[in-house]
Amino acid sequence: MSGDGSTTLQGTPNPEAPNPQLPIVQRLRVRYAKRGRLRFTSHRDFGRAFERAVRRAEVPIAFSSGYTPHPKISYAGASPTGAASEAEFLEIGLTAECDPAEVARRLDASLPPGLDVVEVVRSAGGSLADRLEASAWTIDLPGAPQAALERAVQSFLSSQAVEVEKMTKRGLRTVDVRGAVAALRVVAAPPADQPCAILEAVVRHETPSVRPDDVLAGLRSVGGLELDGTPVATRTAQGPLDPQAGTVGDPLALDRDAP
Repeated sequence: MSGDGSTTLQGTPNPEAPNPQLPIVQRLRVRYAKRGRLRFTSHRDFGRAFERAVRRAEVPIAFSSGYTPHPKISYAGASPTGAASEAEFLEIGLTAECDPAEVARRLDASLPPGLDVVEVVRSAGGSLADRLEASAWTIDLPGAPQAALERAVQSFLSSQAVEVEKMTKRGLRTVDVRGAVAALRVVAAPPADQPCAILEAVVRHETPSVRPDDVLAGLRSVGGLELDGTPVATRTAQGPLDPQAGTVGDPLALDRDAP
């Protein structure tokens, strides 16, 4: 760093002085999971845990310049608190080239069990957030007989609109959840002595966002669905949407295929 703070440690101009930082030389994209009791971790709590993990793993994270430097971590499409997920994503900027597999190992070892790093790849550029067009969800419904759930799903899919009320940052709003649902089906017949059913849903990312509990509210509204137990939602995939097939692709495929 120059004495007047006008350049970074590598000599590149830095118009954001004071407190200049090393430039980003590598961007890595991270897929992680929220499992078990850690599904109740809020997005803010996870952010704090991940920043601690970066320090413990000694990953050469880049920082913003200015009076209050922040680590270069960009989150995309975080799941709601209480939902488990196998497909959460973020991107980090590094000041030195690192092996993605080694970064994945060190970060995973530095996070608590239940917050698990699944994969780290080099970024091929472009916006990661723009690739996250939809989410695939599996929703376990204790106390929901399969036949009743199938009737509710049929009523939902045959409706032109399914309106529910949800709380947003602008207050209580009425939202049509039918338009956001690209696919919805009942799977895995339960044992006769355990009245339960499993629902699979593919939901487009829209504003305001439509979440699994909104889909269940729609099933109650148009299909009369009644639940005795607490639903448990797990995001199984998040990425580009194939609207014809109603499936969700892998957002990191372009990064893996890049030269």
